[in-house]
Amino acid sequence: MSEYAALSRTAPLPAWPLVLMFGLVPVWWLTGAFYLVWPVFGLLLAGLLAARGGVRLPTGAPLWLLFCAIAALSLVEVDRVTEAATALLRLAFYLTALAVGVYAYTLARERGMAVLWLPLMLFWASLVALGWVGVLAPGLSLATPVERLLPHGLAAAPYVHDMVHASGAELRADGVSTLRPSAPFPYTNLWGSCFALLLPAVLAAVSGSRAPGVTSIRPGWPRRLLILSVPLALPPAFLTLNRGMFVSLGIGLVFVALRAVRRGRPRLLATIAVLAVAAAGLTWFIPIDTLIAARTETSDSTADRLSLYGEVLHRIVDSPLLGFGAPTTVDTTSAPAPVGTQGQLWMVLYSNGIPALAVFLGWFLVTVRYGLRLRRPAGLWLSAVPLIALVQLPFYGLNYQNLSVLFLVAGAIAAAAAPRVSRATVERVAPRLPVPAGSR
Repeated sequence: MSEYAALSRTAPLPAWPLVLMFGLVPVWWLTGAFYLVWPVFGLLLAGLLAARGGVRLPTGAPLWLLFCAIAALSLVEVDRVTEAATALLRLAFYLTALAVGVYAYTLARERGMAVLWLPLMLFWASLVALGWVGVLAPGLSLATPVERLLPHGLAAAPYVHDMVHASGAELRADGVSTLRPSAPFPYTNLWGSCFALLLPAVLAAVSGSRAPGVTSIRPGWPRRLLILSVPLALPPAFLTLNRGMFVSLGIGLVFVALRAVRRGRPRLLATIAVLAVAAAGLTWFIPIDTLIAARTETSDSTADRLSLYGEVLHRIVDSPLLGFGAPTTVDTTSAPAPVGTQGQLWMVLYSNGIPALAVFLGWFLVTVRYGLRLRRPAGLWLSAVPLIALVQLPFYGLNYQNLSVLFLVAGAIAAAAAPRVSRATVERVAPRLPVPAGSR
């Protein structure tokens, strides 16, 4: 049976699961369910795709499935129950991201990119609003309903406590606020990662592109609110003091600028210039250089990271094929964090081995390559997102909600780079297509 005839016999996928998943972030955060509910939505998306049937995988999905298979196999290397539990949670987030990507790809191919703007922009709005909660109330610390329902011993475990406790800014080990906005995440680096991934998507949404492919939001009050949200997001972004966020976003903007020059897009270059001027102007009120310098003088985070990275390279030779299943605590580094943390690249290498890392990086490279096929203004902005994520890999964890944000955008990129199959076209063309005998 042809693809057109097959699609005409299936019901369209609903968009509401993505809207609830990405749009109710403040609710998930306040209840303490932000991390626990995410794999549940992943199962829902996978179930809807399976029930729908006839689903095509976007480019790169087989690579990601292979990576998840190796990650699952590497669980045999885990020695401790607690490490196995965290490894399973990470695997659940990997699979959830894939479900998000396939679901977004299918929706965008059938109904256009417009259907994906709502969940993306609601997540962005939540990130900005809760970022301001971290700015205005950095000492906010709430015991959530989920935290209260858990057994005390489990809720008091540092890793679990971070996931189910609501705080406006990142907390130190002694419970004192670092004054660096992080909500809805426990760690400010995750906030910075999501900000860098989402900002190009917001600029794509307001770019005014109406050509076929990646179309932006139509003029109106939602578009005006999104434009206003960009300068509003800069103060909490600056106050995170996330060097990785600045570096990855800067490289992404340079990438878009170079593509804009090649494609002859002066308005896009003007947007980048306005962003640069706004960021420079904000430094008059927020002395970002001074704050970062003060933080590095009182913190050994760079030395700690280098110590962890060196330990990964030293130890992986003992288990190169499957790694060690999960990060492990050792007494041979200067950092308090386990070996295999402080960067997704190092986590995959240490936890899952060299073959897993090769396949993992392969997915990113394939997605960046597909982004190069997009040539309209909105597409140029979206094409920067996988590159920004690739730059973040050595120093940011990219295995929680930020990974799902990336896959949602990647699904849109894959759909825009491939011929789109609209349902109206399917229903109009399918009746005239011959259906082979026995395929009904």
